[in-house]
Amino acid sequence: MEHRPDLHLRDRARNGVQDTQMRQAIQKAVDRLSSNKAKAAQELGNWDAWREQGKRIRKHTIENLDYYLAQLAENVRKSGGFVHFVPTAAEARQVVLDICKKHNAKMVIKSKSMVSEEIHLNPALEHAGIEAVETDLAEYILQLAGEPPSHIIVPAIHKNRRQIAELFSKVAGHPVESDTPSLTAFARKILRKKFLTADVGITGCNFAVAQTGSVTLVTNEGNARLTTSLPKVLISIMGMERIVPTFEDLEVLLTLLPRSATGQKLTSYVSVINKTRNVDEKDGAKEFHLLILDNGRSRMLEDDEFRQALHCIRCGACFNVCPVYRQIGGHAYASVYGGPIGSVITPLLLNDLDFWGELAYASSLCAACSSSCPVKIPLHDLLLALRHRRAEAGYTPFLEKTAFNLWRRFFKLPAAYKFAMKMASIGQKPFVTNGFIKAGPPPLSNWTNSRYFPALPGETFRDRWREKQ
Repeated sequence: MEHRPDLHLRDRARNGVQDTQMRQAIQKAVDRLSSNKAKAAQELGNWDAWREQGKRIRKHTIENLDYYLAQLAENVRKSGGFVHFVPTAAEARQVVLDICKKHNAKMVIKSKSMVSEEIHLNPALEHAGIEAVETDLAEYILQLAGEPPSHIIVPAIHKNRRQIAELFSKVAGHPVESDTPSLTAFARKILRKKFLTADVGITGCNFAVAQTGSVTLVTNEGNARLTTSLPKVLISIMGMERIVPTFEDLEVLLTLLPRSATGQKLTSYVSVINKTRNVDEKDGAKEFHLLILDNGRSRMLEDDEFRQALHCIRCGACFNVCPVYRQIGGHAYASVYGGPIGSVITPLLLNDLDFWGELAYASSLCAACSSSCPVKIPLHDLLLALRHRRAEAGYTPFLEKTAFNLWRRFFKLPAAYKFAMKMASIGQKPFVTNGFIKAGPPPLSNWTNSRYFPALPGETFRDRWREKQ
């Protein structure tokens, strides 16, 4: 997350808007996901009551995070595991590398983990001469394409089957058909060998259960089961907020998560890792390491205004309803976490309102994200608060400052305001067509490049009111 893109958000968004194939793929997918979610929520019944309970669980957990993290660590160690509290991404990478070197690992397999993307783990492993293989189908596709995920739940949402077939054909050395059975069969054939020969397995963590020291993983492909049971060494990496007190609390969140993410009542596989392999068992890791990552989360925890962003359960529902995300795609955010939630947490995790704070403007503030959040995070309020904090810190662009200062001056003087409005009404005439400015001069062109701007009326309200009198 610490790597800055070369292009400004405006340019990245423009590239996204111009990518017709990507926009079509994303809009089709998020429409389906949103429709499925609405149906699943209705079938469950009392959806808002479930959301309220989820909100209470997350609020209680985050407010008592130190207690539950200590309980989790104690129980993991009791079960024979190792716990590493890692303050930064660099330290997390180093811990993983040290474990891999200790066991002379040549290859690791990974089950989808956004937090490993956050710490840029794969490049570090490859630099150390260790092959890292993504086993989630979508992540494997993106690894072949050399691209980051563009969605939290559906990482390759922007790809169509033809593009995937082209990627697989390059690996296979012969054409691979673009139908789903052919694509999955090819991936299964390749990945099965990786599962059987990997030295280390690396997973994320949907929720850790403090009461028992368990790590819970939810997948639809079963790759997490193989990643956790075949290699002799298992490493799970979790953001320190990814925790629940008890299995009763987990049941509530696992009711909300799949319905909000994909519209499923339950994901195909719910895996719970409790301890290392017993002597008489044939599968499971002989050595288990749990990395609990801070990487800016403590700073968020201390911030009363933004602490609730840590309540997120990473369902991706806010992506699916965001009118900005569906037009520009996930890569335009240039952050591991895109969409509305990414626009909130990225500047906070990186403590960078200057550069990354611009993500708060990748929003219409329509509040669809807040309405869809299963744990009721008021995302649109947090985005607005970030904009305010960024302006207070002095990061507002010079042109914007100048424009509002001029507006303030004219608005305070009625005569000057009337004169300015009159001049604007006259000056706009070369650009007006059928009551709209369709191609305005800079900086108005930033608006008219993508939408029409209503022309100022020739007669003001005050003029018409005076005539009525």
